[in-house]
Amino acid sequence: MAAPAAWRCEPEALEAAVAAQRGLPADLLPLDRLQVITTVLGASDSLRHQLDPASVTETGRRMIAGLVDALPQLSEPSGDSIAARLWSRLCPSPATPALLTALEGALVLLADHELAASTLAARVAASAKADPYAVVLTGLGVLGGPLHGGASYGAERLLAEIAAPHQAARVVTERVRRGERIPGFGHSVYKNGDARGALLLDLVRTAAPGHERIAAGDALLAEMRRRRLPDRNVDFALAVLTAVTGMVSGAGEAIFAVARAAGWLAHAMEEYHRGSLLRLRASYTGPPTK
Repeated sequence: MAAPAAWRCEPEALEAAVAAQRGLPADLLPLDRLQVITTVLGASDSLRHQLDPASVTETGRRMIAGLVDALPQLSEPSGDSIAARLWSRLCPSPATPALLTALEGALVLLADHELAASTLAARVAASAKADPYAVVLTGLGVLGGPLHGGASYGAERLLAEIAAPHQAARVVTERVRRGERIPGFGHSVYKNGDARGALLLDLVRTAAPGHERIAAGDALLAEMRRRRLPDRNVDFALAVLTAVTGMVSGAGEAIFAVARAAGWLAHAMEEYHRGSLLRLRASYTGPPTK
């Protein structure tokens, strides 16, 4: 379904965001570009300080459209939806309808997830009446950490090491021997598997049955289960999606970021309405005071 016409960035702001990237390395990861884009879009938007719900909603549409459309275009979009436009910025090959449906599913599944680290940071910024661009920039800064949204990049690299299914055991063994955390597996909330990851994997399997990257992912899943290690999470599913589609390195982080921007802004509107600073208290644990 085509996106509403309102999901458009102002041409001048979009031009400035594109221009700001001209001196950046060509192989820069998309998430790093999104931080630059957010900063420039915010500086270009004279309406960013309007914090009533209707204004924040409109700002969010302009911002998310700008985040997507300012990324370098790699292929022709198959439609006007945010998912179709994002695909054209992350993948040099055109989208198939089924795989585009999987990407749309990922954007929905990742839009919000309670008080994850980036969302808590975004809420703190919004409670101080930071504008929506500053809120999203705060969230992006936290999202890139390897224990949060950056885990999808780690899972992507992990899967890339498995050229054939029989190599999964070696890849896992090497990480276990080094005492490393296996990206894409385990979750602080979901101890028995991440339902978001299960649904996204189902969408990818339906879209590309028999794909060699799915076979590699299945071998990795089997090896993790054989060792009774943590179950897969949504970051693993994102890695499989980006591998099957042939998206650029770091595409999973970008999908995560674009999706979660909507969630951050929804949380921000709650903080704007609440109208008080989110101030956590600390407990002193040092030497006893006299």
